[in-house]
Amino acid sequence: MTVLLVIAKEPLPGRVKTRLTPPFSPAQAAALAEAALADTLRAVAGAPAGRRLLVLDGRPGPWLPPGFDVVPQCAGGLDERLADAFAHCSGPALLIGMDTPQVTPALLTVDFSDCDACFGPAEDGGFWALGLARPEPALLRGVPMSTPVTGAVQRERLVSAGLRVRDLPRLRDVDTAADARAVAALAPRGAFAARLADCAAGR
Repeated sequence: MTVLLVIAKEPLPGRVKTRLTPPFSPAQAAALAEAALADTLRAVAGAPAGRRLLVLDGRPGPWLPPGFDVVPQCAGGLDERLADAFAHCSGPALLIGMDTPQVTPALLTVDFSDCDACFGPAEDGGFWALGLARPEPALLRGVPMSTPVTGAVQRERLVSAGLRVRDLPRLRDVDTAADARAVAALAPRGAFAARLADCAAGR
């Protein structure tokens, strides 16, 4: 059964969601990051999985639900850290980040019966999900991260390796205040939307 991986940072002020400041304070940005992570982990917890793994930069907090194994992120760039996350898996695995709190268990229920990889593009040119039937860390190493072409380069890397790629729906990452408002509207009952409303009200 598929391993579900979440790569995340501990939601501490000044370390996460810095592009939300301004208009939000570092403390508010961290609170929004924590809510996004909580919504993401809740979706992962609700999806079928052989194992649920949080690959974390930092320490777990009260936002971590039961049922997750926690391993530290390795040193290096994001491509190295993503590659290392897959190195913890020996069978089918799907990796996501903490920037798409609108994700649902249904989106995370992937089937590799007719594909070798699943690829979830993000609206900013990156990707929100990457699934591999047979994890191969080398497929991620050297991919330029956090650029407008990151997703295109990563997908081409999969295709060039001869993998059959299934595309997942395109989602919007939370990077800016405009992103936050748009994503909250997509999941109005989530913790992220509630926290955004509190921040907008100055609470």
